[in-house]
Amino acid sequence: MKFNCLIAQSGGPTAAINSTLAGIYSAACRNASIGKVYGGLNGIEGVINGRVINLGSILSEYGNLFVLKITPSSFLGSCRYKLKSCAENEDDYKKIFDIFDKYNIKYFFYIGGNDSMDTILKLKEYQDKNPHGVMLIGVPKTIDNDLMCVDHTPGFGSAAKYIATTVKEIAYDTAVYNMDSIVVVEIMGRNAGWLTLSAGLARDNSGRTLADLIYIPENPFDYDKLISDIKNVQKEKRQMVIAVSEGIRFSDGKLVAESEQKDAFGHGQLGGAAKTVSEYIKEQLGVKVRAVEINVSQRCAAHCLSLTDINESFKIGEVAVDAAAQGLSGVMVTNNRKEGNEYRLEYSYSDIASIANMEKTVPENYMNVEKNNISQDGLNYLIPLVKGEVKLLHKDGVPMYLNIKDFI
Repeated sequence: MKFNCLIAQSGGPTAAINSTLAGIYSAACRNASIGKVYGGLNGIEGVINGRVINLGSILSEYGNLFVLKITPSSFLGSCRYKLKSCAENEDDYKKIFDIFDKYNIKYFFYIGGNDSMDTILKLKEYQDKNPHGVMLIGVPKTIDNDLMCVDHTPGFGSAAKYIATTVKEIAYDTAVYNMDSIVVVEIMGRNAGWLTLSAGLARDNSGRTLADLIYIPENPFDYDKLISDIKNVQKEKRQMVIAVSEGIRFSDGKLVAESEQKDAFGHGQLGGAAKTVSEYIKEQLGVKVRAVEINVSQRCAAHCLSLTDINESFKIGEVAVDAAAQGLSGVMVTNNRKEGNEYRLEYSYSDIASIANMEKTVPENYMNVEKNNISQDGLNYLIPLVKGEVKLLHKDGVPMYLNIKDFI
């Protein structure tokens, strides 16, 4: 007897999350034990509300699966719905498993980041007490690269490539004038500075860094040290670029900039670090300073896809189906870098309890001794993840992507 599978996406979108969706769909269609492949619209919130579609009616059409693989953002839509504990709201759990029963779902794949893995953990805990026989599989994605038990997360490589490219372009832009100037670039990263670290990939043809200073949340931010670092750089160049994580904070833990607005998971909305830092620099040094907040454009920049990222994201979707077919549940698919000079990955699975609600931060040795730029170890880690280019389909000079609204 065949059973069906359900796939949903959650959290912030990325440029590679749909490649993972394509990987799951492709592998599920090849698996003899899986019948229909369904998609849940707008994450677990959509599943609760019964918003389920048959993906076969869309992706079986010639060419759509290929286009999906290189389409940015979450094709199925997303949510930031915090699933409460069963004791607080058992109705949500009953609705979810009722949907599983209605569509004969035995395999549930949830593509997402930290909060999404928390959802898988809670569903597993509920099912442990209320057996339904559904294989609950967490599938990683996040540009933040902060999930435990993985070498890196799908979506991060493309975002890192975009950051490095953008910082390089900003550096070339600011270098045209014969005057002292500073550009402060704000990059996403609440508690982990992986994306900001990737600014260190921006190099000129001689290999010299174009991100002159880099500050991440893992290291306490200090204004006196900032000014001292700037003055040291100014001894050799007049125009400079400073990369800061949106989550940089002082030694007492207070963020340099944060709004009071909170999301469903209690996270304060970040933004404004570059502006705050640039105003301080201008006040102290009197030079021309500009603040650039890259913001959401770093999440879904498909025009700057990493081929490595897209291929690995597709592969991790295929591995997720293998995990489910083996009868695994309450796990997340993982990747680990093999030892040796050649970059290679091996895929496995880890218990969701060892991943949910935890964060992987940047190792100390990925920053230099002064904690104001990337180290060679950091470069060695990042470079393989951004390699390779993806050829997009275009119409009238603009990329073509797949849009769920064209099918529902």
